[in-house]
This record gives sequence, structure tokens and C-alpha cells, in this order.
Amino acid sequence: MNLVVNNLSLNYGNYTALKNVKFEINSPRIYGLLGRNGAGKTSLLSILASFRKATSGSITINGESPFENADIMQQIAFLYNKDYKDETDNIKSILQDNERYRPNFDKEYANYLVNRFKLDQKKPVKKFSKGMQSALNVIIGLASRAPITIFDEVYLGMDAPSRDMFYKELLKDQQNHPRIIILSTHLVSEMDYLFDEVIMLDKGEIILYEDYDSLMTKGAKITGNAELVDEFVQAKQQIHAEQLGSTKAVMIFSELTDLDKGSARELGLEIGPITLHELFVYLTKEEN
Repeated sequence: MNLVVNNLSLNYGNYTALKNVKFEINSPRIYGLLGRNGAGKTSLLSILASFRKATSGSITINGESPFENADIMQQIAFLYNKDYKDETDNIKSILQDNERYRPNFDKEYANYLVNRFKLDQKKPVKKFSKGMQSALNVIIGLASRAPITIFDEVYLGMDAPSRDMFYKELLKDQQNHPRIIILSTHLVSEMDYLFDEVIMLDKGEIILYEDYDSLMTKGAKITGNAELVDEFVQAKQQIHAEQLGSTKAVMIFSELTDLDKGSARELGLEIGPITLHELFVYLTKEEN
């Protein structure tokens, strides 16, 4: 599948939710979509899934616009924090409906997941706990095996063991049935190992889109004598600094060469890794 987002903007009256968003996805990988509250994540995903129309710009999937395009929309599964309070059907009925409209739906796998998450197939879904309803969304998303599968904070309400089960099933099924999976999340430190690619939104704009492994080589924490640390990092992008007495630690977002690493050692400075969570927090922090 080829997904192209070109100069996409979305306005709600005078408020700009998305501004000239542009990226392309070609590979069946897991994409982590990160952003603070109000960054535009759900707005972007709802446009990708044809739940709403953009103010300007375009989206094409395999060269076609997905909006009101039944053939393309069948290839996209958008799972989100859905409210099932008025849903009188049970799981069996809901899965049958999904099987009817999803050409790649695997009923046997869906039933396996229902048993894994210990969901009552006869009970009306509106009587499920929030965590159980979230598990149902996970089951629909995984079993649909749509070429583009989107999970927008679908884990809300799930306890830690259930989330862990979701992550393991996600990785296993992605290995067996590769597709484009987009995970929107705030649980960055818990889910970062799932990501092949990272897309970061801030104030409605893409500020980063990069392969996870290469991204993590660009972040580092430099610790040591404050004056020497300042000297070392002066030409690099600094994203956070802390100082205690004469010792200073500075997080940088710049790839270090072998020469840089040698210079740091000569200065007696320590180079440590930083996490995706730290990168996310400091790259999207509010300016004072």
C-alpha cells in the first residue's frame, strides 16, 4: 500500500488543527504517531480513515482518494476509544458484522483473541468494563488484518497485563501478516519498542518522521564539568539541560561522530543514551 499525505490542513472555524502536513508511507511497518494533547493526532487519523474531510490538501492511497471510496475504505481499519454504552449486541454479532465488511477478516483468529482476553461472548457489549471494550477494539483491529490498520489510543482502560498481551499479539501478527499499522499513543516509554518508524506531531505540524533506530542514534546525554559540557555542546542542538553544582547534563539531538566521541572522552565527559520518551517530551515542550 502507498499512502501519500500532501499539504494537508484542517480548520475548525478559526482554529487550525493541522497545517500543511506532508509525508509518505510505503512499507508494511509499525508507525508510532506521537504528539501532545491537541497536537492533531486524532484529526489526522480521522482524515486518513475518511471519517472527516480535510480543509485543504490531499490524501491518496494507491493513487486514489479514500474519501467516500468504498473499495479503499475497506482497506482501512480505524480503531479508537469508542463508547459502547448504547451497544446492545454481543461480541459474536459484532464480529459477524466486521467479517461481512472486512475482506481480510480472520474469524478464527478473532475467536482466539476473544478467549485470550477472556471476554464473554453472550453478554451485551454495553455491560463490559472499559478495559473489556478496549480489548474488543483491539480484537477487531487485529483480526480485520486491513492493509492499513490504525489504533488511536485504543488501549485506554486496559490494565497492564492486557496491554502487554495486545503488544505481543500485535508483533506476532505483524510478523505473520505484515501491513501498515499506525499506533497513536501517549504511553511512549511503554510502547517505543513496537515502533519501526516514528512520526511526531506538534501544534498540527510534522516535526519529525524517522526510522526508530536511526532516530535513537541522534539523541545523547552529555554529562560532566559544566564548562567542558558547554564547550562540547555549543554547536549542537540542545533540547534540555540540568545542573547540580559544577556538574551539568545536557541532552542533545545531534548525531555524534567518532571524532565527537573521542573529544568527549578526552574532556572526561560521559555520553549516555536518551529515550524516545525524553526526546518526545523535550522536542514538543512548551516555550516559556
